[in-house]
Amino acid sequence: MTSDSRLGPVALPDTRARHVVEKLLDGSGVSLNGDAPQDIRVYHPDFFARILHQGTLGLGESYMDGWWDCDRIDRMANLMLRHGLGAHSQPPSERLMYRLQSGFFNLQSRARAYIVGEAHYDLGNDLFRRMLDETMCYSCGYWKDAGSLHEAQKAKLELACRKLDLKPGMHVLDIGCGWGSLAEHAARHHGVNVTGITISREQAELARERCKGLPVEILLEDYRDLEGRFDRIVSIGMFEHVGHRNYETYFETVRRLLPPEGLFLLHTIGSNNSDISIDPWINRYIFPNGVLPSVMHIAKASEKHLLMEDWQNFGADYDRTLMAWLANFDAHWHEIADRYNERTRRMFRYYLSMCAGAFRARNLQLWQVVYSLGRPGRYDAPR
Repeated sequence: MTSDSRLGPVALPDTRARHVVEKLLDGSGVSLNGDAPQDIRVYHPDFFARILHQGTLGLGESYMDGWWDCDRIDRMANLMLRHGLGAHSQPPSERLMYRLQSGFFNLQSRARAYIVGEAHYDLGNDLFRRMLDETMCYSCGYWKDAGSLHEAQKAKLELACRKLDLKPGMHVLDIGCGWGSLAEHAARHHGVNVTGITISREQAELARERCKGLPVEILLEDYRDLEGRFDRIVSIGMFEHVGHRNYETYFETVRRLLPPEGLFLLHTIGSNNSDISIDPWINRYIFPNGVLPSVMHIAKASEKHLLMEDWQNFGADYDRTLMAWLANFDAHWHEIADRYNERTRRMFRYYLSMCAGAFRARNLQLWQVVYSLGRPGRYDAPR
């Protein structure tokens, strides 16, 4: 059954699976076949068994398959997470499998580093151009004084540059430069030279195009292969792909590349707990082999190598960022619908909406951490 063939919600089956799901939802504010925007409309009688058997993987895949719908998935996710359903979202077998895999194998090794680039970031610049704003920032905006997505993304870029105390002529390394948003902003507005690295061919191509005429070099390279010295280092939205087995190597690399007076800014999504786990749907369809760090992960891996100067959390701003991306995606989908199928559309809508709900529920955070090598004097971070 697909979203195009359904006629309407089915009668809820009188099965054990259905009653278990209803009990889990009881008191959450989310109902089955209700009229509220956050309610789940069921289009396939096997929906409940699939959820109980596969957890979040089944929830996401069944949405992609058109087995259910919801007017406001972001509200649904927020309510369910605040109700405590996150703890029931993955079958024990799924959590155990990831722990075993990540324990025995380095899922983010050099050989595997380009997988996420090929699977997600190389999906199509035409899609991301329509979903993002003109800066092509694919990370959380800074909405403190912003009234639009574009203002929030420019504010985020400028905030990072101010925290790094950029001066004309400096050489900046951008680890995980994406489509060149920070590189372009820093070179254009702060007069610095930038070397940006990415593991996505599509990103590298567009970043070079956007930074043409500026003192910016974009390389298709893994961070572990870098050599040289850089006055400042920045990494925005890349640490989520590093993996816990590589955190130590990551911070060792930054220390090796940073001079005594240098500064490093790390911008990353963060987890509230230190379990080594990953949402199986996100892992399969959005960010293969990604894992979110906790405060403890970051502190433990960095403390031998760098001095933490400042730590800021503006994770609540990711909710607004994701909802703005969703609005853009919906508004411009018709322009690219002939190049992608309905399943891809539902995949992106589910991904953006569920993540917005998770940040709204404060289950996820967004941190900017500034490090030095222990240079003398006081550091005051701008806000």
